[in-house]
Amino acid sequence: MLVKFKLNGVDVELNVKPGEYLLDSLRNYGVKSVKKGCDASSCGACTVLVDNHPVLSCSYLTARVEGKEVTTVEAIQEEAAKLSEYFSKEGADQCGFCNSAFALLIHALKHENPHPSDEEIKDYIVGNLCRCTGYQSQFKAIKAYLGGK
Repeated sequence: MLVKFKLNGVDVELNVKPGEYLLDSLRNYGVKSVKKGCDASSCGACTVLVDNHPVLSCSYLTARVEGKEVTTVEAIQEEAAKLSEYFSKEGADQCGFCNSAFALLIHALKHENPHPSDEEIKDYIVGNLCRCTGYQSQFKAIKAYLGGK
């Protein structure tokens, strides 16, 4: 089955199997920033943006992106690098496995809600698991990045 969509602003046509998930299609296409964590929609490492909304690509059928825009961290490298600086300052990026998904989530949050409350930040990132830290350092880094204290 041929699926046509925009990937990071570039028109793409992928020949995929019926029932194939976006995570696998993207990784087969060479996009390795999209991580395969749990394959059960519970860790968030596979997060991408579809039409600027976060989705878990391990449970999102590739056929659903027909005619849509898919964004991975490759499209927001400058912003991801800035966020990474904040993560480094707070000690929030130990292994880095979850960083791509965090960058996409914060990118989407910033555009959806430029001045989120603490609770709104926590609600937005709750599905992205980090096995290295206790989330306090990530929360502090994200809050500082978004212009909070």
